[in-house]
This record gives sequence, C-alpha cells and structure tokens, in this order.
Amino acid sequence: MRAITAAIVLGLLGATPAAAQQPLPQIAPERTWPELKEAVQERVNRQGYPLTGFDAGEVRQILDRITSRDPEEWARSWSAAGETHFAAAEAAKAGDPAKARKEYLEAWKYFGFGAWPAQTSPGKKASHLRGLEAFRGYIKLADPPIEIIRVPFEGKEIVAYLQLPKDAIKPAPLVISVGGLDSYKEYVVDQYGPIYMKAGIAYLAIDMPGTSEAPLLIDVGAERMFSRLLDHLRTRADIDANRVVIQGVSFGGHWSARVAYTEASRLKGAVVWAGPTDGYFQRDWQAKALGTREYLFDLFAARAAVYGVKTLGEYLDYVPRMSLRTAGLLDKPTPAMLLVNGAKDSQVPIDDLYILMKSGSPKEAWVNPEGGHVGRNREWSDNRIFAEVIVSWISRTLR
Repeated sequence: MRAITAAIVLGLLGATPAAAQQPLPQIAPERTWPELKEAVQERVNRQGYPLTGFDAGEVRQILDRITSRDPEEWARSWSAAGETHFAAAEAAKAGDPAKARKEYLEAWKYFGFGAWPAQTSPGKKASHLRGLEAFRGYIKLADPPIEIIRVPFEGKEIVAYLQLPKDAIKPAPLVISVGGLDSYKEYVVDQYGPIYMKAGIAYLAIDMPGTSEAPLLIDVGAERMFSRLLDHLRTRADIDANRVVIQGVSFGGHWSARVAYTEASRLKGAVVWAGPTDGYFQRDWQAKALGTREYLFDLFAARAAVYGVKTLGEYLDYVPRMSLRTAGLLDKPTPAMLLVNGAKDSQVPIDDLYILMKSGSPKEAWVNPEGGHVGRNREWSDNRIFAEVIVSWISRTLR
C-alpha cells in the first residue's frame, strides 16, 4: 500500500528540483552480443514479437554476419537482407505484382529491424528510410488499396495509412490505430491490417508522437496531433466521423487513453492496450523497468528518443509530466473504453490499468494473469489478443 501511495504522490508532484538531484539509479546491464544473438534467434524461432513473420533461417544468416552490438554493424547486416528482397520486388513488379507485393513487405521488415528499436546511428537512420521506401512500394500494390493520408500540421504534416474493406458501406466507421514505441504505423498495417479487414473494419494507421514520421516529439499537449486528425476525418465523405474508435498498443495506448479524455465527445470508444498512464512515468518504475529482459535491447535509447533527450538524468526528470494523474484527467468522462494487458508486464505496470479502471467513467478490462507486456504469453499471442479480444470489442462498439 505504501508503494502505491508513493507512486500517487510522485504523480501529483511531477518532477521537482529535489527529484532531479537524486542520485541516478543503477540500471541492470544490457545483454551482451552473444546473449542478444541467442535471444533474437529464440524470438524468431517461436515467432515472438518483434520478429513475427521473419524467416528463422534468414535471420540466422543475418546474425552470423554480426560480431558485436555496434549499431552500424547491426544496420548493415539487416539492410543487406532488405536489399535482396527489394531487388526481387523491383524485378517482379511488372510481371508478377503478387510476388512484388510480398517482396516489398519482406524488404520493409528487414530494413525496419535494421533500424530497430530507434534510429540512433547513421546506418539505422538510413535503414529506416529505406524501409519506408520499400513499404511505399508495397502500398502501391496492396489489396484492398491503402491510401497515404497527409494532413498539414503546424508547418509539417501528419502521415497515416487508410485502408477500407473491399465492400465497405460508406461513410464507413473507422479505427484510428496508433503504433507503439518501436512498432510504427507500417507494423500496424502488416500485423493488424489483415485482422481489421477480415472483421470489415476500416482503419487509419498512425505513428505516435516521437516516432518515425510523427511531426512532433512527446510532451504535454502532443495529443493535439490526434485532434487535428479528427478534424481532417470530418472533411472526408467516405468516413463516418461520428463513429470513430481510437486504439493504441503499448506506448500508443497512452495516446488512446489521453485522447479519449481530451476528445471524449468525438469518439465512440478507446482501446488502451498496455498503455502507460501514471506509475510508468515515475522514477522508481523507470529504474526498474529499463533493465527488463522482456525487451530485447536498447530500451533506454528507444524511450529517450521519443522525448528528444540524451542522458538518463534528463529522461528521469522529463517523463513524470506525462502522467494522466498529473494532468488531472483520470476522473474526467470518457467514451466506452477497453483496457487490456498482462498482470506480469515488466515494461508497463499493471497498476496503470487498474488506476484507469477505478477512475472516471465505467470501463471494461481484459487481463491475462500469466501475461507479460500487452498480455502475451505462449497461449495468448499478440494477434490472438488483438483478434479475439480487441477487434471483437471494437466491432460491437462501432455498431
């Protein structure tokens, strides 16, 4: 009980000069290269996140070319596989569009993992851009068609992918599907798009703030990006702007929760899938969670990048401001809301789900008692949770 009380107090106070003067916590060491190589191969062998859909034999060859944790060496080896698939796609696109579509998607996967989990070196940045190029090649051949949406925003633009089912009745209800810390909008299309299409649900895939092509970093007020997107949807004749649900995974779930509060009148519902809300943003949790082995590698680098900070001290001083409790949102009304996670999540505290559940408007929840981050374990894969729990709830909510 004292730990919960402390988390609430920290959330109310936010970052203070005194907190900034605390000694930096000791973070558990990252995997060594041999450990990381083994962990990556184990993930792909069982088709676990973030290697769902990768070929285990091809991954083994990629890993055999790498001798250290140097990010340039990492990017170079994964990008080489991406280039092989990209060349195959280019060769096939005139005579065999189906093969080209498959090869462009494979190219994106390998380029994308060459840039994972954050673009912290020149090689990783180049791999990421090459992955976007491959994915745009895939989009041109996608069936049903995928439209690239570009919405002007504060001198920049919001980039998103819109896909409607083949026989969608227009104007169609829609899900705004927000990517996570390291699973960008392209991942949403690849992994969740087919499930949305099978359920007959139109979706708009978007990067969360601070990632990939998002026009701004994470900060209080960054949810205005989603407000602008909702404005845009009201201008489209093919979208029913009165029937919109927002769904976010992992850190993307923070944004689905935040937007559910700030745009409650314009949403039919929100899915918070393992989203941080309060305890996640506190110093003690970050010190503990940054060392989790549930995340493959470079978790601090990925988390720091979305805020634009470099050092652990800067990071720990910055993040408390993002708590929904600190923002005074928790007791405000929301549309219908589904909360999903695993009780054994080591990246986002399960108490962040319970805090939402016990505050404000009534909500529904699904918790896997044996699940880790997003609720996954060997029985419940990401895609099973998404299809059987999340999409079924969205379908009911959008009726």
